[in-house]
Amino acid sequence: MKIKKKIMKNFLVSLLIFCQPFLLSAQQKPKPGVPATQAPAQRPVMKAEPAAIKSPPVSAQPKNVVELFLPKSDKIVLKYMFRNGSMCDPAGLEGLTFLSANLVSEGGTKEMISTQVKDFFYPMAAASYVTVDKEVTVFTFEFPKDFTEKVYSLIKGLLYSPRFAEDDFERLKSNQQNYIDEVIRSSSDEEYSKKALEEYLFSGIRYSHPKQGYSASIKEITLQDVKEHYKMFFTNKNLTIGIAGNYRKEFIAELVKDADLISGIYPPLPELEFPKAPDGISVKIISKNGALGSAIFTGTSLEITRAHDDFAALMIANSWLGEHRKSYSRLYQKIRQDRSMNYGDYSYIEWYENGGGNMLPQPGYPRSVNYFSIWIRPVQTAEGLKKQYAELSNISIGHAHFALRMAVREMELLVNNGMTESDFQLTRTFLRSYIKLYVQTPSKQLGFLMDSRFYGRKNYIEEMDTLLANAKLESVNEAMRKYWKPQNMYVAIVTDESEADSLRTSLVSGSPSPMSYSDALRQVLTDEIKAEDDVVAGYPLNVTSVEVVASETMFRNKPE
Repeated sequence: MKIKKKIMKNFLVSLLIFCQPFLLSAQQKPKPGVPATQAPAQRPVMKAEPAAIKSPPVSAQPKNVVELFLPKSDKIVLKYMFRNGSMCDPAGLEGLTFLSANLVSEGGTKEMISTQVKDFFYPMAAASYVTVDKEVTVFTFEFPKDFTEKVYSLIKGLLYSPRFAEDDFERLKSNQQNYIDEVIRSSSDEEYSKKALEEYLFSGIRYSHPKQGYSASIKEITLQDVKEHYKMFFTNKNLTIGIAGNYRKEFIAELVKDADLISGIYPPLPELEFPKAPDGISVKIISKNGALGSAIFTGTSLEITRAHDDFAALMIANSWLGEHRKSYSRLYQKIRQDRSMNYGDYSYIEWYENGGGNMLPQPGYPRSVNYFSIWIRPVQTAEGLKKQYAELSNISIGHAHFALRMAVREMELLVNNGMTESDFQLTRTFLRSYIKLYVQTPSKQLGFLMDSRFYGRKNYIEEMDTLLANAKLESVNEAMRKYWKPQNMYVAIVTDESEADSLRTSLVSGSPSPMSYSDALRQVLTDEIKAEDDVVAGYPLNVTSVEVVASETMFRNKPE
């Protein structure tokens, strides 16, 4: 424990030094005369199960503008956030929002084909991209301020009069089809398990399907569907425009005026739906030919989002338990560091986009419907261990059951015993510096400001810093007891065909799942770790259901 605290303190000193220039940049004052950003909308209390969930309104304020004036910046960032996402996909056409957004982003204008757009952007070092999630779609453009007029003229063409060419449509539709049919099953079992978990956890509601859609639904989408969907759901009635950089005051009025060039329809946004809370631990095992390990992702619905002040308390608890890609968190130490079981183990109190590639949370993925999750990176299967170590030739199950027991046990110990005062103080101090790193660039700063409006806040980073500063140990421990239910989770495991049935049998029976080590590793284990292994191997899990499905059946059609 003393070593851990020393490492953390040294890290905090370095982090504070690294953060200083960003903190100074974030404190730049708005330019006199520039219109102030609109005040955030009031956060209503929504009627849902469980009751009294604070959440933003379903429809965004029309043509709302979020400004971040940076007088020393030579760059302009423009973001167009439409309050629609994959949850707006019509039944049977899942993936339509994703395809529509990408066709607009990569399909050219009435005057330029897609390759000409790229050639136009290149000499100006301009960049554009689009992100799609459950509730929002965000188009982002970044360019030097000296080229504002030239680039903006093209932006208007892309967003307000998209080309919608048949060849671009077929190209992008084919890419999307290939992703769902092939890439998702072969590129990363970790991302695969996350999409499988969301389909499982959100079963029966509009959040459940992958934003890319289902194999069958993508085939049904036509170019006419895209045109109609864009007109109906990408309108100036659910649009928030964000701008960052050293821009002219008059440019804001131009942005607002030009937004009238797009559809003015009030989009029929669907009502928010909330997932059914799990009854015990429900497990779905995806049996895949050739899986190199068992990729595990667990989740359970969480009543609060960034809109709720209790989020800061859970942020402290979660950081101690499993901060993303940080070696001093509890799960990482127990599963990877002490036992060398995998590459890392983390926990989250909201969706974390592309955890395998992003070291820090990304803006542009705000959600009203939230869940807590644990990511256990792939652990070894029995077949994999047998091939590597002759001394393990008699084992019948790999490390997945043990790893799941370890993660649930650590979470349960934390909930039941609470954090210590010293761990609370150290973690809170770390987080108050760490969250400043979320906004290291103008694009990230603007993105988080726009996400703040989604949640009914003005500036999430600043407000969270204040909430963290005022947090008390008891409020953190109380928040864990109130919102975390370790023995009630959905679990998705992508594993090899050779492991699926034996893992199912082990989970259903609840029989001991002892940890299996090579002889070389076992010799260096401490007596403390060995004793703990004996406890974890038989730790009771409230497993209420386990099903095994073939990988080939995943994401083919909407589940019945």
